Amino acid sequence: MSTVQKVLLATPRGFCAGVSRAVKAVEDTLDIFGAPVYVKHEIVHNKHVVAYLASKGALTIEDLSEVPENAVVVFSAHGSRVEHYEEAKKRHIKLIDATCPLVTKVHLEVGRFIKEGYTIVYIGHKGHIEGIGVLSEAEEGLIPLVETVEDVENLNIGNPEKLVYLTQTTLSIDDTALVIQALQKKYPQIIAPPLSDICFATTNRQEAVKALAKVSDLVLILGSKNSSNSTRLMETARKENTEAYLLDDVSEIDEAWLINKTTVGVSAGASAPEKLVSGVAQYFRDRGIVVEDFVVGSENMQFVEPYELTQARKDYGKK
Repeated sequence: MSTVQKVLLATPRGFCAGVSRAVKAVEDTLDIFGAPVYVKHEIVHNKHVVAYLASKGALTIEDLSEVPENAVVVFSAHGSRVEHYEEAKKRHIKLIDATCPLVTKVHLEVGRFIKEGYTIVYIGHKGHIEGIGVLSEAEEGLIPLVETVEDVENLNIGNPEKLVYLTQTTLSIDDTALVIQALQKKYPQIIAPPLSDICFATTNRQEAVKALAKVSDLVLILGSKNSSNSTRLMETARKENTEAYLLDDVSEIDEAWLINKTTVGVSAGASAPEKLVSGVAQYFRDRGIVVEDFVVGSENMQFVEPYELTQARKDYGKK
């Protein structure tokens, strides 16, 4: 039987500036051009967001060959391979690039550091869509990807004088720090990017969950299983020795989780809409449980819309 007395909702949580920008870019593209609009890869890694946009006429595809010539395609927030931009241009596909500006920053860093003669090591999750795009900025195999301290130990790049590391934007701060320490130990000359590549929203949400886990018996993270940043939040809570689960929505709450728990903490990944948190909050309120805000920090970052969308408004007379 549930013994929960209090539920804490972490702040900041949920949509980050890059996700808000990407989702709105698809909505606005549909408004300007009408359905269907193609979206290359899930616009963000959340099944509820993808389903909502699909209901409006956004068709998620993985290969540009699925897009007819002269159609409209939105590139997802995670960034894309260089050749995808070239293919879109060659096939006269109208492109709206919703890549998060913080991911674009890493793409640009690759080009700049290569031009300046640096060897680059990329810290990221093998096979993640963001890293695939970033690594495409260089010749295949030129940039080694490391995910763990063991990967660093097995790294064989000689001892280049000019060496820099770059990272995926959605990594665990603590895990990445260990990998960076291993790189610095093996290659004392290695430098960091001018500003951390791990995005501010990822950092803020992890810090909030770390604090939340310290005062909770159970932490629930709203987010889809393929969301890197949501998975990192669950892992962050567990590293504080607090039971934690990642769930897509309220329907996945297991009553067994609530046995012998007094305080439940709730947060959401950067790609999870607020309505999912509201659904969980209402679940507990309906059981007479107090729901409170747990504020660790605040965010007010906003990004301007994709340039191609601004141009399309002018071309099509839309506000």
